[in-house]
Amino acid sequence: MNKSFEETAARLAPAVFVVLWSTGFIGTKYALSGAEPLTYLAIRMAFVVVVMVVIAAITRPKWLDGAGIFHSAVAGILVHGFYLGGTAVAIAHSVPAGLSALIPGLQPILTSTIANRWLGERVTPLQWGGLLLGLAGVVLIMHNRPMTGDAGWGWFASVVSLVSITLGTLYQRRYCNRIDWRAGNLVQFIAVTIFFGIGAWLFETNVVHWTTEFVLAVAWLVFALSIGSIGLLYWLIRHHAATSVASLFYLVPAVTALMAFILFDERLDYVAIAGMAACAAAVLLVNRRA
Repeated sequence: MNKSFEETAARLAPAVFVVLWSTGFIGTKYALSGAEPLTYLAIRMAFVVVVMVVIAAITRPKWLDGAGIFHSAVAGILVHGFYLGGTAVAIAHSVPAGLSALIPGLQPILTSTIANRWLGERVTPLQWGGLLLGLAGVVLIMHNRPMTGDAGWGWFASVVSLVSITLGTLYQRRYCNRIDWRAGNLVQFIAVTIFFGIGAWLFETNVVHWTTEFVLAVAWLVFALSIGSIGLLYWLIRHHAATSVASLFYLVPAVTALMAFILFDERLDYVAIAGMAACAAAVLLVNRRA
């Protein structure tokens, strides 16, 4: 019974991860109604640290040595710091939520190229075909969508998100795979809380409007995203090749576009639906065993 449950959970994990990760862009749009990007992220990460301290106190995981603390902090700055910071800054600078999901959605191509050389993972011709198909699907999903943004800062922030989440997942796989996720995540969130706190203090006014919308958005982002989806991401990184995990990010723009259609009445035509189908096919191809 336990084995059957574990197998079912393992099969569902990628789908659950994609849905949770996609809600992050929607939640961020709501959260930014109450605070500036780095201020909101500093508050969010401070709450995550509290949750992780409780989890660590109850479960008492094996603590990290000096190297483990260093590698966890670096991974945290990349995966949480520059990625989330770039996404929040992009949305705050008027980049549409769907488009802010698109730029990091190009991650699989970059990940596969680096993983091929850095981690020694072989990317087959079939997988390369799937990656290119996913890229085409992402382009279809975002066709005719507004490309507005505050000068170049929004676009620059989105590119920072793409590079940082790519390097972060690869760094996590190479240096943090053997680290207990509870201790490792606690170190990561402490590091990134300090990172965002310093950034907010230096560059923002630190004004917070504790509206119901802001509180609910932050609560969702703390538990569903920072605890739930990040835990799933690291579990997937530990159990699957970097290219296969990265391919899941092709589904994020599609799911985000669907959520935006439901919540914000954004257009979703037949071309965008065809793009979603292409992304789904791409994930199947990339994860197909040689």
